[in-house]
Amino acid sequence: MMKTYRFISWNVNGIRAVEKKEALKWVDNETVNILGLQEIKAEEDQIPATIFDKEFSFRHINPCSIKGRSGTALYSDIEPFFHDNTKNVDILDEGRINEAHFEFGDKKVAYFNVYFPNGQSKEERLVYKMGFYDRFLEHCETLKKDGFSIIVCGDVNTAHHPIDLARPKANEKKSGFLPMEREWMDKFLAHGYVDTLRHIKGDEEELYSWWSYRANARANNVGWRIDYFYVSEDLKNSIKDAYIMNEYMGSDHCPIALEIHL
Repeated sequence: MMKTYRFISWNVNGIRAVEKKEALKWVDNETVNILGLQEIKAEEDQIPATIFDKEFSFRHINPCSIKGRSGTALYSDIEPFFHDNTKNVDILDEGRINEAHFEFGDKKVAYFNVYFPNGQSKEERLVYKMGFYDRFLEHCETLKKDGFSIIVCGDVNTAHHPIDLARPKANEKKSGFLPMEREWMDKFLAHGYVDTLRHIKGDEEELYSWWSYRANARANNVGWRIDYFYVSEDLKNSIKDAYIMNEYMGSDHCPIALEIHL
């Protein structure tokens, strides 16, 4: 029997820091079937038990091999039949992916919670970011050939179009809005994936999910949309809603949500 599921994604920029602010307590009051957190910066045994009271039946933590950096966490009230850290994409073992496979009726869905690399620090990291992008697309395409539908959530670390950041002209030579990064996003969509927010909101402006901590950027909504929910084309007609939850504080990102009927 089909039902509507609600998925939420959030780059918490340090799960222990968020816990100290009690900034994940909203999970207890929200309907959420799958919760993907990025940049947790913690080992599994360092995640406070008090981040929220909601009990999920499944939890998958993928910490970075370098302690205190990156890391992803996936919580679900649906049991997957497979889960993995996807090291064929995350080849430096930076804790960037939770991959979990679910059955929704007659559909097999590969669900990805991803913290894509940032390319700003140095040239080598930009090269790694672009390689990560390509390996990820190849992995998704292999799964599609095996009969899977795809759902991707996470921090992609790139704003796709000028509408997706407040100051495109000032940032056109910076990683996060470089032509090569944006062209990869074009390529990803061209392979049969849907940007769910744009599918629902069209060309609505000032929809951002990340703001610098500097210059009162969040209060002035001088932001970037670098957090996304993507689905494979076969799920396009199942999308019910997609939106940004900018009322929730505690990180330089805010949560984003997808509602889908499966």
